Amino acid sequence: MGDILFLGHRLPYPPNRGDKIRGYHIVQYLSARARVHLVAFADDRRDLDPSAKPEAMAGSRSVVWRGKSQARAAIEALLSGKPVSQTAFDDAAIRAAVTDVLARHPIDTIYVFSSQMAQYLPRNPRQRVVMDFVDMDSAKFDAYADTARWPMRWLMRREARLLLRHDAAVARTAAASLFVSEAEAALFRTKTGLRHVHAIENGIDTRLFDPVASFVPADLPPHTIVFTGQMDYRPNIEAVLWFANEILPLIRARHPDAGFAIVGRAPTEAVVALADQPGVTVTGEVPDVRGWIAVAAVIVAPLKLARGVQNKVLEAMAMARPVVASVAAAEGIDHAGAIRVGADGPAIAAAVIALLDDRSAADRLGLAARAQVEARYSWEARLAPLDALMGLDLGPGRAPAKRPVAV
Repeated sequence: MGDILFLGHRLPYPPNRGDKIRGYHIVQYLSARARVHLVAFADDRRDLDPSAKPEAMAGSRSVVWRGKSQARAAIEALLSGKPVSQTAFDDAAIRAAVTDVLARHPIDTIYVFSSQMAQYLPRNPRQRVVMDFVDMDSAKFDAYADTARWPMRWLMRREARLLLRHDAAVARTAAASLFVSEAEAALFRTKTGLRHVHAIENGIDTRLFDPVASFVPADLPPHTIVFTGQMDYRPNIEAVLWFANEILPLIRARHPDAGFAIVGRAPTEAVVALADQPGVTVTGEVPDVRGWIAVAAVIVAPLKLARGVQNKVLEAMAMARPVVASVAAAEGIDHAGAIRVGADGPAIAAAVIALLDDRSAADRLGLAARAQVEARYSWEARLAPLDALMGLDLGPGRAPAKRPVAV
């Protein structure tokens, strides 16, 4: 087959947050089978380093700084009738880079990672188009609208409506549309009536996220509960605020020494302020999240709004730690009972307390979680359906890309 153009709304490297983890492993997988050319945005200055690319990728690399403000994107959206999700990523330099790659390289397939990047497809593409929506973002904005006040409620409903219309139009031109879970794929099929919609689930690198791997454990008190994630992401912010303000006090009533560590880069002011509460620690960015996961008494994922498969849950399971998740955070994961799920705040608190009370049961749950991840969620197995969807072939003498051993 010919070359592949990968369009990313964020540089898929290093694999240190949910969307970058998925993008990174997809690029690695595709690079073992074809020459991949990358055109992507950067929103971290470190990503502008020319060496910042997946090591297996042999094709060209064009990375453009995304500096457009949300206010400007919102004004452009209101004037143009487009969703903000699209205008926020409208950039002449990316458009020029795509045109250049298509002119200079024998591109057979365009892999579009997130619907924001679909605006850079040629008007009538002669290449195969694979559209990876990851999550159904229009449903996310609908959910935001349910709890928002005017005028944000109106803006969120507008975004949901226009984004669904946009995504359906893109999906009609694509050879395949991908989502991170069957639940997301089924919802999209129901909303649009379209076929050629598939689930390509996230996986986990079980050699990297392994309790016996080499990393430096964090120095934590024995009853520390840990949450990991990008801490300027709204669902994560809402999750830790809910846990710290409403759930942690219930746990500390039984275990006064219980602590809550919020581990992740770019914490907002509201998240940082939680460190003023008894038992709460906000770390900001850490060199290696495995050191925090490995020594946690319990990992929690109390997300009220979650789409698809939560990498934070898979990482904790792979590290053989006991996990307590909300219904929303657990929904996309085939955990086979290897994590505890709470329907509300008191139920989540009760599940955490039970694990703190019985450390042997907690250890057994962690080992069951590790076994389930090993059996179900290797990246090679999760991405294997791409071979048929994209006409991929390893060919004689070619081997899959070597996976990283460090983040």
